[in-house]
Amino acid sequence: MSKDYYAILGVSRSASDAEIKKAYRKMAAKFHPDKPTGDEAKFKELSEAYETLSDAEKRNMYDQYGADYAQRGAGGGRGGFGGGQDYGDIFGDMFGGGQGGFGQQQARPQKGADQTVKIMLTLEDAIEGTERTINVQTGDSRSQSYSYDTHPIKVKIPAGVLKDQKIRVKEKGFSGLSGGPDGDVLIEINLQKHPHYEVEGKDVYLDLPLTPWEAALGAKVEIPTLKGKIKMGIAAGTQSGAKLRIKGRGLGKEPGNQYVIIQIHAPVPVTDEQKALYEKMAELMPFNPREDF
Repeated sequence: MSKDYYAILGVSRSASDAEIKKAYRKMAAKFHPDKPTGDEAKFKELSEAYETLSDAEKRNMYDQYGADYAQRGAGGGRGGFGGGQDYGDIFGDMFGGGQGGFGQQQARPQKGADQTVKIMLTLEDAIEGTERTINVQTGDSRSQSYSYDTHPIKVKIPAGVLKDQKIRVKEKGFSGLSGGPDGDVLIEINLQKHPHYEVEGKDVYLDLPLTPWEAALGAKVEIPTLKGKIKMGIAAGTQSGAKLRIKGRGLGKEPGNQYVIIQIHAPVPVTDEQKALYEKMAELMPFNPREDF
């Protein structure tokens, strides 16, 4: 016997039809050429064994004469791979549907895998939009020997992106299989820490230092925003910790707000005259901010 079909499928000579089919499905799924563990020669050998052992008449002839049973004029057909056996139902279950034989299933196009690339943006770039050149990996991620080489692509970052937002760039990811489309690249946005602003979702926060006389008497001060400076009125008697809103100066396609948090900074007296001024203030404006303690 030139080939032991039972050994190829890993079943005993007394195996039932169901056991033979189960063994074939398991091994064919592993060695199918479209799989990372694929082996076309092994797959054809498995299919040849299954074609014979799944047919009662051919199996009987094989048990008597071995793999060359077809040459003895029995069985109504040849005994090699590619005979009249219909594999459509088996391949359909294992590889996603469709009818026909091995050749059709092997050529079934599959989309390549997506890949994610993280980039860091300044708040100014996030609010205005920008263009970046990024490196993406090449090859087929499902292959055991895929390339780790990279190639650059240009990506347009739209105005108003937010932290953790993902931008999809179609068909710039890993290569497709059997003529299928390439996967996509997902650009994941992160934001650099800013020396003046804090970000919460779409809103931007800015600590605004004021002198005691600006807070006490009121003032008109220049305030920076991510879209340029504006003049803002400070009401007389404004206290430290007060929160003022500038509408529409935050992040996002539909922008959030900028909030200004008042911080009163008292100058340190250096000269005798400056110290005398503080003493005069204490005399004229007695005030205890801790009276509720």
